[in-house]
Amino acid sequence: MHFRVLPLLMNVFLASQRTALIQAFTFLSSSPSCSSRKFVHTRKSVILNRVSSRRPVGQTYSHSFHPLSHSRLHSTMSDSNENSFPTEMTEDERYLFDLNGYIVVKNVLTAEEVAQANAIIDKHQHEMVERKEAALRNAVKGTKMYGEGPGRKDLGGVLEWGEDSKVFKKILAHPRLVPLFHGILGKGYRMDHLPFVIAQDKGAEGFQLHGGTIDCTSGTYNPELAYTCYNGFIRSALLGCNVMLTDHDAGFGGFCVVPGSHKSHFKMPKGMVDGERYSEYIRQPDTKAGDVVLFSEGTVHGAMPWTQETQRRVCLYRFSPATNVYGRSYFAEKGRWPEKMYEDLNDAQRAVLEPPYANRLDRPEIQEDCTSVVISSRSARKKQHDQDIFGTKYF
Repeated sequence: MHFRVLPLLMNVFLASQRTALIQAFTFLSSSPSCSSRKFVHTRKSVILNRVSSRRPVGQTYSHSFHPLSHSRLHSTMSDSNENSFPTEMTEDERYLFDLNGYIVVKNVLTAEEVAQANAIIDKHQHEMVERKEAALRNAVKGTKMYGEGPGRKDLGGVLEWGEDSKVFKKILAHPRLVPLFHGILGKGYRMDHLPFVIAQDKGAEGFQLHGGTIDCTSGTYNPELAYTCYNGFIRSALLGCNVMLTDHDAGFGGFCVVPGSHKSHFKMPKGMVDGERYSEYIRQPDTKAGDVVLFSEGTVHGAMPWTQETQRRVCLYRFSPATNVYGRSYFAEKGRWPEKMYEDLNDAQRAVLEPPYANRLDRPEIQEDCTSVVISSRSARKKQHDQDIFGTKYF
């Protein structure tokens, strides 16, 4: 008799295990956002976190998806799980960025956050500086990039406005962007330039095409901007991050790019940088307020004149890998960024303000919860050795 009972018991046991696994996966996949995951520090829990980030059957991430403007989702997921973000750069994102040299990330900021950012800019609008002088204009007069109206307006200090800066500081370690920053720049990425708001009124000039791994004007190699991809690892020496605060529909103007130019080995034909020739190869991405455009500075880019009555607004950040550097404001005040930038930052945001140095020299690396960090370090014995011979634990 017991030989007949044993298989029945085994079936009951296996069924109960399957039920437990299904319940566990259901719980993990329903986790609302990577900011709420508190179990990323052990080997086992990292594995669980990886499982929770996988897409359920039939669910896709879409970079062309755009919901109604008054009910914008907080992620690119095509279902109702509003705050679920991938925890790694996806294969689709990797392919599209490598193909084009830029990628549009939809719905990074909510409609409420966009409204808040614009209200704050309104408060500081009197501080905008217009590029009136010829020496400050970004396009050649009489060309398609120049426009017919005033110069572009710039507004700095966006991370130094105390409570008003919180929405702008979110970009430093935003859970939707961190996986892409890690995929393009590597862990330990850093802010390289002071971020600022770009504003264009109707008719305001654009910006002639510039940049490129191979400079689009001179044809010389730009190591400080270069894009590379070796053995499946993408790296951009400098990454632009355009946070769109107004809609940029087709024909509106604003940010434009030459897709694929990050891999070009030659300078541009004469007249192309001014939009006078081969304009069919220059693309203005269609974006909505709250979207983010990530672009390698190795990709030739610029801006078209603004054609709308509503003022164009974007906030431009630039980020670099841990050991790359272009700007120098990071040591302007006692070897640090301006002091007000450090107010009300979490550990992950603060890590992005670190100066350039290698990860193994005690660099904080942002974890999957997008708020905490883990220090990447050498052994204590090696630090002591450097202390003994150099008088400091860092060589």
